[in-house]
Amino acid sequence: MTDMVQSTVAPSAARVSDAYRWTQLAVGVAAMVMIANYQYGWTFFVPDIQKKFGWDRASIQWAFTLFVLFETWLVPVEGWFVDKYGPRIVVLVGGILCALGWVINAQATTLNGYYLGMIIAGIGAGGVYGTCVGNALKWFPDKRGLAAGITAAGFGAGSALTVAPIQAMIKDSGFQTTFLYFGLGQGIIICILAFFLLAPKAGQVPAVAANANLVQTRRNYQPTEVLRQPIFWLMYFMFVIVGAGGLMVTANLKPIAVDWKVDSVPVTLMAVTMTAVTFAATIDRVLNGLTRPFFGWISDMIGRENTMFIAFGMEGVGIWMLYLWGHDPVWFVLLSGFVFFAWGEIYSLFPSTCTDTFGAKFATTNAGLLYTAKGTAALLVPIANYMQQSSGTWDSVFIIAAGANILASLLAIMVLKPWRKVVVAKSTAA
Repeated sequence: MTDMVQSTVAPSAARVSDAYRWTQLAVGVAAMVMIANYQYGWTFFVPDIQKKFGWDRASIQWAFTLFVLFETWLVPVEGWFVDKYGPRIVVLVGGILCALGWVINAQATTLNGYYLGMIIAGIGAGGVYGTCVGNALKWFPDKRGLAAGITAAGFGAGSALTVAPIQAMIKDSGFQTTFLYFGLGQGIIICILAFFLLAPKAGQVPAVAANANLVQTRRNYQPTEVLRQPIFWLMYFMFVIVGAGGLMVTANLKPIAVDWKVDSVPVTLMAVTMTAVTFAATIDRVLNGLTRPFFGWISDMIGRENTMFIAFGMEGVGIWMLYLWGHDPVWFVLLSGFVFFAWGEIYSLFPSTCTDTFGAKFATTNAGLLYTAKGTAALLVPIANYMQQSSGTWDSVFIIAAGANILASLLAIMVLKPWRKVVVAKSTAA
């Protein structure tokens, strides 16, 4: 009834130009680029932390897991602040916390110190991430997949240009100095960008897209209602099992390369020569970014679940091939890139699917609730390390991750697609 009343109210603001909407999207993307290294740059610090302090790798990687947990599990709370007070204050505080987190890492001499630093950085990065994705979903109801994908691409590819500089600074100045300078620099830029972010007012954006392949509700679900919807928990489960494999590779890319003895082997592709791990990390970041708007755009045309079926199936095959052929340095570079290309799209497909199903009014909070699945998936990263330590190989980890992605691809097309049609039809009829 509330939604019916709202739909008859005259718009409170004039429709803005597409250029204005794309400018808002660009500000969000820039902020996402600045938080990318907090997750994707971590792998380069792990070997040096281990070398300096002698801690086992699994214990160190709990810092990464704690970062992802606090980056994701608090996003619904941060999203509530965004939906109520606007994006600016949340991103400003997020930038301060991001900087503080890596400053703490620069001074840490205990595992608890790194855990604290990454928790604080995670809270900050989550505030920025959830705000920017939620804002994109609100500004672009007509292109949700593409807008969410472009925004998420800033996070996925944002660290590509700093892969070499971070490694060079770690080598020349030490990992603690690198934590300090990159932490402060990125945090300050986020704080500046915060002042340019705005949320759309009623009437400023076009109507929801009309597409036979896109099943979109006209009802706005409250976050408390969303949590009572069984279909939400299906999406959550799918997010977890797909997310876990990619996070495992993200956190352990260099350790895996070291174990397979390919990390320092020079690889030449397209007349460019780098060590295998540097080449892989650079390509991974770029493809992990490109996949988000690419598959988001595809999903706007052929539907979310059809796109999930294709992408998750590719991810399962890619992880299996990396397991079989990744001991060759060239294949390590190429297949790790393929894995990241088939993985990163979850950060555009799931938020857009969530908003299609539950409405745009509370998009930041509702998409944030689903995004906590990434934190749940991160809990499996240390488990992967323990499995590797106990067996001495990565075999079981890769096999389980490949199977999980194949399962998710089948769930998307066989269960989620028909179920979501029923849910949206019922909500629209009501």
